[in-house]
Amino acid sequence: MRIGSSIFLIALGAILAWAVAPGLIPFIDQVMIGYILMAVGVIGLIASLILASPARSRRVSESRSVVDPNTGERITRNESRDAGL
Repeated sequence: MRIGSSIFLIALGAILAWAVAPGLIPFIDQVMIGYILMAVGVIGLIASLILASPARSRRVSESRSVVDPNTGERITRNESRDAGL
C-alpha cells in the first residue's frame, strides 16, 4: 500500500464515519466501516513511511598487507564497499 492509497482510505473512512448520515446503506454499520478504513489507512501509512525511509548505509573497509617475495616490498591494499542486506 502506498502513501496515496493510505491517505485515500483515511479520507474515505472519515467520510463514512462522520459525514454520511447513518442508515444510508441498510444492514451495514457505516460508522464501524469508517473506523476500520481509517485504521487500515493509518497502519498502511505508517508501514509505507517506514519502508520508504532510506536504509542505514554501512560501509565496510578492509585492509590487506602482503610482502612481495621477489623485492621484499610491503604492499598494502585498501578496499571499501557498501554492505548490503
